[in-house]
Amino acid sequence: MDDDEKGKEFLKLIDDQNTVQWNIVAKLSSLVKVEWKSTELKNELKTLVKDHYKITKDLNNLDDNNSIL
Repeated sequence: MDDDEKGKEFLKLIDDQNTVQWNIVAKLSSLVKVEWKSTELKNELKTLVKDHYKITKDLNNLDDNNSIL
């Protein structure tokens, strides 16, 4: 992958990560409102955290030579 492709992928992953982070905050806010009593929201939050982990891992793997981060 050349530097241009890496840059585009980096920006896409950062955008995806930002979206997931806002969704995590929204789910946490919802859980607080229902006093942590929603299994559905808890499961959605677990999925979002897994998605965030994967995106972060992909970002770290993208920069194998510390060239863009």
